[in-house]
Amino acid sequence: MAFKVLIADKSDKICETILKERGLEPVVKTGMTPEELKACIGEYDAIVVRSATTLTADILKEAKNMKVAVRAGAGYDNIDVAAAKENKIVVMNTPTGNSQSAAEHAFALMMALARQIPQANTSTHAGKWEKSKFKGVEICGKTVGIVGCGNIGKIFADMAHGHHMTVLGFDPFLSDEVAAKLNIKKVTMDELYAKSDFVTYHTILTPETKGMVNKEAIARMKKGIRLINCSRGAIMNEQDILDGIASGQIAGLACDVYANEPAKEHPFFGNENIICTPHIAASTKDAQIRVAQQAAEQIADFLIDGNKRNAVKGSY
Repeated sequence: MAFKVLIADKSDKICETILKERGLEPVVKTGMTPEELKACIGEYDAIVVRSATTLTADILKEAKNMKVAVRAGAGYDNIDVAAAKENKIVVMNTPTGNSQSAAEHAFALMMALARQIPQANTSTHAGKWEKSKFKGVEICGKTVGIVGCGNIGKIFADMAHGHHMTVLGFDPFLSDEVAAKLNIKKVTMDELYAKSDFVTYHTILTPETKGMVNKEAIARMKKGIRLINCSRGAIMNEQDILDGIASGQIAGLACDVYANEPAKEHPFFGNENIICTPHIAASTKDAQIRVAQQAAEQIADFLIDGNKRNAVKGSY
């Protein structure tokens, strides 16, 4: 009897194709409510999720036959890893599949923030001709601080060097050897904030990073700093960000993620100093194919051959 794999969120067709080719039985059921998922999850040996489905402790408790849960993407805070471990379910992610797309989006947001491109576009479409209003800044010769120098942060650093930027990095897991190879100057968070003209965040959501961008952190930043957040919305205290923009301490924010998604209403919306996109950093055709392919291959390798790849920290 073939292993059954539940694809619970929209994924590229290649995920199904690979699973079938490896002799597994993929079942696509997207858009389920937590109650619906809880009622059927016990039938499956594996599950693929993206960001729409949250695997909570009470759902995982019903996953009696499940052996592996894969997040098709880098962030996995929508999976209760401790509960999965308690139920002997391995949790994996696909950390490199969408890295290029996410880094490119963050870099594009930095460029848009520097030159106020979305605001100028809206103004011009409205029939205005406000040349004097949109006086931006160059990124060449500026300093960018990268908080979280993993796969995405490293790609961002490479692109920043191509634009003659000085790159500072804060990441407890970044070795001196790798930093030197990538020409990233390792600094403390205080030094990064004090010297950076731009700061981009590429960190996972943990108890330590939740709310890390707050009024105390903002006070340590260089006046007129510009922030880019393509990691997780909850790392920022939204009111403190708005206060920082109102005071002029923060010149602008480009944001792709929000504490509660989907964000149909948000205090950031309508603020002329904030650029907002709807969590699309990894939403390229290229990235969606890669993460779906990697998720399928990792599940098949584990269920058929027992090979465990990209198990997340704290997993079974």
